[in-house]
Amino acid sequence: MRAVRLNKYDTTPELVDVAEPAIESPLDVIVRIGGAGVCRTDLHIIEGQWEEKSGVELPYTLGHENAGWVHAVGSAVSNVSVGDPVILHPLATCGLCRACRDGDDVHCVNSAFPGIDSDGGYADLLRTNARAVVKLDPKLAPADVAALADAGLTAYHAARKAAKVLRPGEKVVVIGAGGLGHIGIQALKALTPAQLIVIDRSKAALALAKELGAEYTVPADGDHVDAVLELTGGEGAEAVVDFVGEGGAVEDGIAVLRRAGNYYVVGYGGNLVVPTIDVISTEINFIGNLVGSYNDLAELMVLAAQGKVTLHTSTYPLADYAKALEDLDRGHVRGRAILVP
Repeated sequence: MRAVRLNKYDTTPELVDVAEPAIESPLDVIVRIGGAGVCRTDLHIIEGQWEEKSGVELPYTLGHENAGWVHAVGSAVSNVSVGDPVILHPLATCGLCRACRDGDDVHCVNSAFPGIDSDGGYADLLRTNARAVVKLDPKLAPADVAALADAGLTAYHAARKAAKVLRPGEKVVVIGAGGLGHIGIQALKALTPAQLIVIDRSKAALALAKELGAEYTVPADGDHVDAVLELTGGEGAEAVVDFVGEGGAVEDGIAVLRRAGNYYVVGYGGNLVVPTIDVISTEINFIGNLVGSYNDLAELMVLAAQGKVTLHTSTYPLADYAKALEDLDRGHVRGRAILVP
């Protein structure tokens, strides 16, 4: 089969022929890929930023946002059958550790993360396990939802946390309306009555945010902090969901967060530097977000099937993986790029 393999950091991956994955465990599931999301994390992986954290041995196959059809199953798999359309939770978890038993499978201590620490979905086939597959509503095509497996899941995970504490009349600032942000906006609109204030440098992204239901859009033009404070009566917003996490976004986000507000960190690359006296005197909270649970993904698929969360995508044949990565790196992708084998 074909697979896009990273042979060396800071070099372009190569499309090569490799052996097909085989069933090795009774709970294994092999999926024929129908769509694999191209994520900015993939660029960071290629650059070597994840080398120490993932511990993966090169070469290996990229791709951690995957959906397709069940190709083969182990003898103990009962939740899906060959031919079923599925989306894959990014983690293949054990089900036995304390985190899994608490339903907090994103923190499974024995998990594999295909596309990060093991072979992923930039390929014709991918092996995962039965705990990772979410059966799709027949109206959902794998290529249309593949990026929801990580980008969408992460955005939904943060939105769901924020929605638990947001009340009618309150405001939430969304920083970034791009690949993750446009999904987060939809999730917040589906889950909370709070009003959305969206900040972005791109006029097109702000127009999309307005189309998706944001009550206010603010261009990041240097006056955006003052504009947000004006919209919030000078007090700031009850929540900030930061899909950027670098380039001044963190400092701006803190500046528009009100007392006792919650700051949800999703994007990364920058540094969080806050005097501890400011944290305790205002009781602001900083909350990290890494993908989401299996149940988060299942809930997100319900919203997708209902048409409440849609993904803006640009598709590329698997052979054009290098162009997809280049377009993403140069900011030429609207929404999410999807490789289709």
